[in-house]
Amino acid sequence: ISCNRRTLYRMFKRGQFGHLEGDTVQGKHHQGAVMTLVEHLSKVEIVLNVHAKKAENINRHLSEWLSKFPRHFFKSITFDNGKEFAGWREIANQFDIHTYFAEVGAPNQRGLNENNNGLLRRDGLTKDRDLRNLPDELVNQLMSKRNRIPRKSLDYRTPYEVFMEHITEDQRQLFF
Repeated sequence: ISCNRRTLYRMFKRGQFGHLEGDTVQGKHHQGAVMTLVEHLSKVEIVLNVHAKKAENINRHLSEWLSKFPRHFFKSITFDNGKEFAGWREIANQFDIHTYFAEVGAPNQRGLNENNNGLLRRDGLTKDRDLRNLPDELVNQLMSKRNRIPRKSLDYRTPYEVFMEHITEDQRQLFF
């Protein structure tokens, strides 16, 4: 489903937990990729090492990650219009999650995700790096670093702290 700026704004303005923005970050010469997800309320960033920007890789890694959480834990995912998200129906049906696509040429509709992707680039996933064989340990270190920085918009709490308020102890073990 494509949605306009007003719909997205209303959805996020409610301050509801469980709305994700998704994108991919590509490597040198479009070699390799990581998928990024940002939960809008907590601003926690999830980086999935998908190795290749293909729909089957995206779906497999996203499905593995989402299966760690109870059904309806996440309410929606808003993607850009990349071909790598062509298998969105499978994810939407499997996890009963609303799926949206930002309008073409409107990256501001997923602004939090775009900003975080820029920060990941600055932290080591540069455009001149081949991401096909990126070590999972490095991806986890970058994700941990980004999520442990206190933010003024979160009353100087970290994204991890805010996210943890919304999950159970059992889920914490699976997530981290």
